[in-house]
Amino acid sequence: MLFHPFEIAFCGYSGSGKTTLIAAIVRHLSARLTIGYYKHGCHRFTVDHEGKDSWLIKQAGALSVMISDPEKKALIFPQTRPDFRHERYLFSGLDMLLVEGLKELPLPKLVLVDRERNILELISNDSVTNVAALVVPDDPALYTGFNMPVFHRDHIAALAAFIERFLVTHASKASALNGLVLAGGRSLRMGRDKALIAYHSQNQLLHTAALLQQHCHQLFVSCREEQAETYRPFKIPLITDSYLGIGPMGGLLSAQRADPAATWVVVACDLPFLDAGMLRQLTKERDPMRFATAFRHPDSGKLEPLLACYEPKSRHSLIERHLEGKNSLSLFFEESRIKALMPKNSDALQNINDPVSQKSICRS
Repeated sequence: MLFHPFEIAFCGYSGSGKTTLIAAIVRHLSARLTIGYYKHGCHRFTVDHEGKDSWLIKQAGALSVMISDPEKKALIFPQTRPDFRHERYLFSGLDMLLVEGLKELPLPKLVLVDRERNILELISNDSVTNVAALVVPDDPALYTGFNMPVFHRDHIAALAAFIERFLVTHASKASALNGLVLAGGRSLRMGRDKALIAYHSQNQLLHTAALLQQHCHQLFVSCREEQAETYRPFKIPLITDSYLGIGPMGGLLSAQRADPAATWVVVACDLPFLDAGMLRQLTKERDPMRFATAFRHPDSGKLEPLLACYEPKSRHSLIERHLEGKNSLSLFFEESRIKALMPKNSDALQNINDPVSQKSICRS
């Protein structure tokens, strides 16, 4: 990843139709997805035109300048060395990024072949690498020797479907699915450790872990440092909080710190009605392009952040919110692009966190 977790470059010689093709792809996908566009050109361009206020301030010595109107903003900052942190920050809230140019960088690429086919030589001698597919102006059958997908440039729907499928598959291969049992609560209302209560043949920690184990590559328990000795005998790897005093977000951020590239399936330990079907639905129907996937409560309409799948791209946004003192996962869900699922078993979202609720479930 250089600019965005879901990025693909359109490469080709000048005049090959890159911009026209990108515009057609954006029109096709933008009804469902938020899309960014990064244009890299060989020629210099000017945003702060000579004589304008922004130009005058830049000439006076300002390092960065932002100009805005009621509809848009532009940030002008100096090009120094190859460091794409600014771009990653600016594009982080989008579902995907389409890049025009930069054929020399290790981005996945769609290569546009012109009538002369000159660019094919760059692929043959490995001057252009990471090629995902060719986009050609004539019969795709003429290019079978390249052993890669080939699309006619006018087949926009097929190209758009390929891009979306390629990016999701590419990201899924790079991101392991890890399970995290949230057991670090103080259980003040319950008066005892909710993770150690047994509503089934095992306590909630082991019962939840067994359900998660069916769907995840690795499994961990999230807890506070002072709880570690209580949970260590269960022989499940622990991730103790390195972000202190901020509740469930601290457990999630600590897990993401331990493995930033993983997708984390987070489950609270106080959901006794949770079943394998709900976790299967969550992991199979997740949308890796969103920050997270979660179930919507049928009654309240709110998304449940403690039975959810958090994608790697959520980490930077969560850290930024934490630095601003916004440590509520529920609020993060309200203000971010989250895929919402309707639960097939709505009882699974019912948590038990006080003795009255506990007695009710035990009687039933």
